[in-house]
Amino acid sequence: MKKKIWWLTAAIVVAIGIITAFTIEFEHAYIPDDNDLLEADRDSFRGFDVWGERVKTNPHASQTGQAKLPEGSVEVDDRLLALGREEFYTETFNNDEYMTDIVGITSGAITLGSIVKATVMLMGRGTDDLQVALAKDLTIGDRTYKKGEKVSTGMDVAKGSFTPIGMPIEYSRGKIRAGASCASCHATVDRDTGKVIEGAPNANFNGGLLLAMAPNSAAYFTNTELEVEKVKEYMDKKRAVKGEDGDTEFLPDPEKVEAAVDEMLVKWPQGNFDSTMDLENNPSQIPDSFTLHDHPYGWNGFASVGPFNGLSVLNNNVHAQNSDLLAQFEQSSELFDMDKEQYIGMILQNAANPNYRYDPDSGEKPSEFFAKLDDTPDVPGVNEMIRPPTFPKLSLYSPNGTVISSPGHRVGEQINAMSAFQNALRPPLKKNTEAASVNADLGRDVFERANCLSCHAGEGYTNHSLIPAEEAKTEPSRAKAFRDTAKLMEEPWIYSPDTPVPIPENARKIRVPTDHLSEAQLDRTLAQGNPGAYKVKGLIGLRWSAPYLHDGGVAVGPDEEVDLGLPGTWEKNIHPDAANSLKGLIDRDLRDKIMRANRQNTDLQEAHVTGEGHEYWVDEEAGFSEEEQQALIDYILDLKLD
Repeated sequence: MKKKIWWLTAAIVVAIGIITAFTIEFEHAYIPDDNDLLEADRDSFRGFDVWGERVKTNPHASQTGQAKLPEGSVEVDDRLLALGREEFYTETFNNDEYMTDIVGITSGAITLGSIVKATVMLMGRGTDDLQVALAKDLTIGDRTYKKGEKVSTGMDVAKGSFTPIGMPIEYSRGKIRAGASCASCHATVDRDTGKVIEGAPNANFNGGLLLAMAPNSAAYFTNTELEVEKVKEYMDKKRAVKGEDGDTEFLPDPEKVEAAVDEMLVKWPQGNFDSTMDLENNPSQIPDSFTLHDHPYGWNGFASVGPFNGLSVLNNNVHAQNSDLLAQFEQSSELFDMDKEQYIGMILQNAANPNYRYDPDSGEKPSEFFAKLDDTPDVPGVNEMIRPPTFPKLSLYSPNGTVISSPGHRVGEQINAMSAFQNALRPPLKKNTEAASVNADLGRDVFERANCLSCHAGEGYTNHSLIPAEEAKTEPSRAKAFRDTAKLMEEPWIYSPDTPVPIPENARKIRVPTDHLSEAQLDRTLAQGNPGAYKVKGLIGLRWSAPYLHDGGVAVGPDEEVDLGLPGTWEKNIHPDAANSLKGLIDRDLRDKIMRANRQNTDLQEAHVTGEGHEYWVDEEAGFSEEEQQALIDYILDLKLD
């Protein structure tokens, strides 16, 4: 009886909220209190970030006490950290417009109503994988999903909450919209306690499936293997548009493109997302946000300049091209060999919201149609961005061409705040015992004897270097993702951090330092004259970030004899075990079994997920006993920052 009353009360609360939503504008996003966190231990640094260098006191303060900060410095104080945490959970930078009105993330087989119902049905228990019943039948490739069938979304709901983490909801302009904040991918719920782990990757987030079930997944075609030649196969001469230079261009058949993109998106493994517009279907694993001393950032170290050692560049990239592909239309000709008008029309021709749907019979250019919808005419796309001084060219500070910043803030203030907050996060650690301490001593000894320190040294257990793809021997396609951007790169400039948004005329510009980067590093990052490289990952927080490698292919469940690879773990709704997966990283026999399991799945092969590479073994053949191997695993899983 109590459960029925509880459920009825929850349903009434949700219903009242929905009714209220249709009468007033509102925004809502879940932010956990400290007692909702598994642990709330954070770094206590306060001071200044000077292009990545931490300075506790201002060395340029005058004798009168007036601060004179080095150009480009960012002050890390309580205000900035509080802003960073709030933005981490709540800020979408208006990507809810792209995701809701254009992609239709909640108006396809998965709806906002079905998500609300699924959260209510939890009755406050919380979950790290919200099971949502489909609102209608949907066929993708040779698989038909039936109405009422429950699918794994990987969305997390904290204990006692009714809102998925990282899914802010707003009601404005007569429509409810859902977007994505940092927390959707970089926070998760602990299965044992229902509490939130800030900074841990959402390792089972099913982003590919969520996009594929939207009606206009084609708005993400650049993140799949839909190359221009394939697009040409779908061209419909009845769907003509006038190109940027006045030539006649054609749009592809929207149903054919949608079907092709959907088939590629559902091949993304849980916990993986393709965050680059390289026309390759090669998703990489969602990284953790235990970021201090783990620079440069990104699988290939592309985020390597600017505040916080490039972390702000990574945050910018996530909220720019990853969530608003219209932001790239000024570079579509160079990057995709596609006319700007054709590119915009292809994204909008099947938009979920009819008001955003471009009709080639209208006689308008797609850019003219979009201009009537766009609330941010000064920048391409719908997200809240600014044009840096280098626009429309790209730079290492802005590899997507624009910089995320909301009106009312200062240039880069929000991404810098999120960087400061992420650098403050610390992973929960296993409680130490006397036996664990003895084992840790042995593990540390093995770590040194196995020469792990040659790459995993320093405070973050990384040497901050890039390993050439052929040397790392891991799946190579992702290492080449930035190859085509090099032709658009120029010296990075940005406006001073005190510049308000919108940008006033004659705003002061500053050059972003790049002197610390070698030519070899840049060539490897951009895959110029070489097959690219992968960045040496830091080892902090590995207990919370299984499976391993950039493609997340090294996965082993609780039973290392059976739960092998992604087919034996996520595809069977079995969580990869951190210790067993880490063993798979250093034990060649177990790795061979993992790779064989992955190879048997054609979807994984087509998504470039193999689990190969990092052939640095600590096993019997390398001269280490099972006891030493296990001690190393235990030691690595609970490494911490000093």
